[in-house]
Amino acid sequence: MNTLHVKIDWCDNNFAAVTTDNELLHGMVIATAKTYNGLLVELRKAIATHIADDANVAKWVHDGTYEFDAELGTAALLHQASQYTTLAAISHATGINQTLLSHYATGLKHPRNKQRARIIEGLHNIGQTFLAIK
Repeated sequence: MNTLHVKIDWCDNNFAAVTTDNELLHGMVIATAKTYNGLLVELRKAIATHIADDANVAKWVHDGTYEFDAELGTAALLHQASQYTTLAAISHATGINQTLLSHYATGLKHPRNKQRARIIEGLHNIGQTFLAIK
């Protein structure tokens, strides 16, 4: 399946996405929504509107037969995870102070790559714990 790369982050109490395949789409496409799934729907609509009259865009883009290769910023990642777990649980799994995680989630602070990797590893560990339940 073909993919479109998008960067997703959290901004002003919304998920926000921007395409990075600007040459393929003949420009940048952005969308926002209150939920992650809503964002993906809005982004598809925005792409369809953006390319509607452009005959030079690949057929698979016009047909909508693509998936998103989403790169989530840390704030978006933490907000998406919040529907399944809490910052307290993430703090416990990562060893990162809950207040600092809250700052990452609001965008007040931005983690270094090593700290972000700890967050992702902690989320994976939480998921593996649930997968191990029989």
